[in-house]
Amino acid sequence: MKQYTHTILAGLLLISGMALAQKSNTKRANRLFKMRAYTEAAEAYETKERNQEVLQNLADSYYYNSSLQKAVKTYRELFIEYGDSIDIDYHFRYAQALKGVEDYRLADEHLSRYYNKRINTSKFIEQLEKTTPHTFKLKQLENINSSSDFGMSFYGDNKVTFASARNVKNPSYAWNELPYLDLYSATLTQENVLKDVTPFSDNINTNSHESNAVFAKDGKTMYFNRTNQTRTKAGELRIAHIKIYKAELVDGNWTNVKPLPFTSDNYSTEHPALSKDEKTLYFASDMPGTLGSFDIFKVAINDDGSYGEPVNLGQTINTKHREQFPFVSQFNVLYFSSIGHQGYGGLDVFRSNIVNEAYDKPVNLGRSINSHLDDFAYVVREKDNKGFVSSNRTGYDRLFGFDREQNALTIYQVEGIVQDKNSKALLPGSLVTLFDASETAIQDTIVGEDAKYYFKIEGNKKYKVRGTRKSYVPYDVEFSTDSKGKVQHNIYLELESFADVEERIKKDKGGNLQVKLEKIYYNFDKANIRGDAERILNVLVDIMNKYPSMEIEVSAHTDVRGSAQYNLELSKKRAAAAMEYLITKGIDRSRLRSVGYGEMQPLNGCVREGMCSDEEYNINRRCEFKILN
Repeated sequence: MKQYTHTILAGLLLISGMALAQKSNTKRANRLFKMRAYTEAAEAYETKERNQEVLQNLADSYYYNSSLQKAVKTYRELFIEYGDSIDIDYHFRYAQALKGVEDYRLADEHLSRYYNKRINTSKFIEQLEKTTPHTFKLKQLENINSSSDFGMSFYGDNKVTFASARNVKNPSYAWNELPYLDLYSATLTQENVLKDVTPFSDNINTNSHESNAVFAKDGKTMYFNRTNQTRTKAGELRIAHIKIYKAELVDGNWTNVKPLPFTSDNYSTEHPALSKDEKTLYFASDMPGTLGSFDIFKVAINDDGSYGEPVNLGQTINTKHREQFPFVSQFNVLYFSSIGHQGYGGLDVFRSNIVNEAYDKPVNLGRSINSHLDDFAYVVREKDNKGFVSSNRTGYDRLFGFDREQNALTIYQVEGIVQDKNSKALLPGSLVTLFDASETAIQDTIVGEDAKYYFKIEGNKKYKVRGTRKSYVPYDVEFSTDSKGKVQHNIYLELESFADVEERIKKDKGGNLQVKLEKIYYNFDKANIRGDAERILNVLVDIMNKYPSMEIEVSAHTDVRGSAQYNLELSKKRAAAAMEYLITKGIDRSRLRSVGYGEMQPLNGCVREGMCSDEEYNINRRCEFKILN
């Protein structure tokens, strides 16, 4: 009996010990999961009893570490066992994992439930292949002794930068057990081989992650990511947030390395990108005010080097899921990666034309660049159609160079009329020009009596149409086309006459437009511009700066007193002097013409000496400013 009691007690102690060990080990796995150490967390969960919490966290650990076959298997088990009690967000992650193994049919079932509307990825892909603006030819960059490279950026004329985990001396990162990232520069050969790979100095590379560098055009300012070395509690998680840093090149060394003022220890700011004019910084962040997860933001860079308040780009660009890795091209097109917009799986690259400071509906770049896994950090030089993209389609983050070509899209038309803005009268004979996103004129036409124009256009493209006419202010309208080639708004070119917009511009007796200024006086027998004349000519400078297309004939006239040849030469000198003054004030010489008419164009009947008073002769001594265009 005593022996039996000991046996029972030993068994109970063993069971109790196993339960405590199970609980203890689960706590460790949960702690690893909350730390986002997904590789270790998955290994820990794999040995545990497969209850709902374990299955959820195990599936998520696989998902976040891109072990998608294992994630699909575990999510499937989770839904079979606990389908009625699973949070709706697991439908989204399960669907993304299914897309990652290209099971679009089952992925659509879960996405349809998640979005509460019918999702048909196969139909979306079929339509997209016909309408996406470009096709891409990708070639993986050769990497030597590197387990992870991504985030290529242009660095000067022939160099690039990228982030890499190739430094095995760095500590490993708990998420994927790879070395911490550093920033490197390199030269890229025509064969897509990285040469002279060199790490940035210790001022840039630290014991934490550095990545996603972008440079000002002069090469003297760099923005980049750096991960905090300490973790901050965010809800139930402790997270090492990311900040954007700025560095300056001084005497060949990167120095003055400081986080930007809108960064924080309580949220991440990452993936900096500069606008074409370098007055706006785009970035991704999960700061307060996001629609969910990471959104794309922009912030003004002020002339004094300070920064404005970050602005969320809004629901056209951002979703409740991740939007990251913005890039703004030379043609003012925003590229970014998203898992929230419809795509092939994982992060896909999208584009949105920036038109009149608004953003078009994003367009997926298509199967030739996007895969069923993560594709991100897209950069392009639009004019030569070459660039880089990063992808984990091979199992690790890899760099790809690409050439892109125009997709063969269906051709459509944009049409409209040219009319006077105020009178609404048609303006036959006006010139209408169509420009592409690079400001290159690609079509033009002179409108007929009906003042109508039309141009052939393509879908998913950005255009500008310009109306011009003599004596009118040129009028531009930017527009873009959707996936079916339709113009998103009507294009009416309403031109306004210079005479309607400027009080000083009047018609003369011959019907020509002139800029009417106060009378300019010259010293007797002289052609130099006096101080009082400078003040008057500065008014013309302001008007010509206001209307960059305006061209002016500067003419000088004399009365009949004196010889005709003398008067002609003096008027030429005076007209030329007035024109040269305008040029010194920044007016381009090509916009000006000087003519001396001498005594040939009197305004009254004083055509001979001795027949008029000084006041009557004085009327004919003048400078005129006729609008040529």
